[in-house]
Amino acid sequence: MVQAAGVPRTGQHAILPRCVLFVCTMNAVRSVMAAGMLRYLYGARMRVFSAGVNAGVSDPLVARVMDEIGISVTQHKPKSLDQMRDEPIDLIISLAPEAHHKALEFAREKNVEVEYWPTMDATVAGEQGGDERLLRAYRQVRDQLFARIKARFRLAGSPNV
Repeated sequence: MVQAAGVPRTGQHAILPRCVLFVCTMNAVRSVMAAGMLRYLYGARMRVFSAGVNAGVSDPLVARVMDEIGISVTQHKPKSLDQMRDEPIDLIISLAPEAHHKALEFAREKNVEVEYWPTMDATVAGEQGGDERLLRAYRQVRDQLFARIKARFRLAGSPNV
């Protein structure tokens, strides 16, 4: 883990970051969900971004499962990690192996803390078995990320999960 510059640490996660970047492979599912939830729960007290190793294409199922819990991500525009170079990121949370590798490279250049949260790829997990199985996989990813975000950022609020 790379320590964020200028951020004192008195214990694990003692100081909350001012700016968080969630990174996955295509910035279409996992990172979009995570960023949307943290923005919803933390509001304007924290800047939250999402990016992918590559900028993918918006996934309509993400908007659907996020709408189920009252969080809109319809304004999301996929971005690549390279497009985030000028942002003052304090913490990168990578959600996929390839994203973690790229996040570590990115963090070395900016002296940013990186956490790895291995997260299932819902698009692969649900592709066999039709629409309902695919939706269940998306919901499972959403709910796991929601629980992890609440624990990591010490948040008690809750959309309808």
